Amino acid sequence: MAAYGALLAVGTAALQWLDLRFLARAHSGSVYLAMVGAAFLLLGLFLGARLFGAPPAPRPPGNPQALAGLGITPRELTVLRELAAGHSNKEIAARLKISPETVKTHAARLLEKLDAKRRTDAIQRARELGLLE
Repeated sequence: MAAYGALLAVGTAALQWLDLRFLARAHSGSVYLAMVGAAFLLLGLFLGARLFGAPPAPRPPGNPQALAGLGITPRELTVLRELAAGHSNKEIAARLKISPETVKTHAARLLEKLDAKRRTDAIQRARELGLLE
């Protein structure tokens, strides 16, 4: 019984192959046109994904190893960026919705952690470490 089923399967496959060859010969222009169209479709999808696809995931800002090593908190890093932008304590406080005393505290801790005496030294050291752009 299994041999009969295998023989039927081989016969069916042979008939399908012959039918496909006949169709390919009778409609060769259409087959080639479909193949070229499929090739251009794949090329367009590939190029579209490469050129207009989602941008690569952004790397985290700053130098994560230096941040962890120095113990700089995310809020202190925000204050450091504001200091580097040239804003005063009052401006930073207004932008971050914190008190000017809190800004002074963060600035003092940044000076200590970056081993700097002045804010300009702290900003320069942060740039050297890759914490600021």
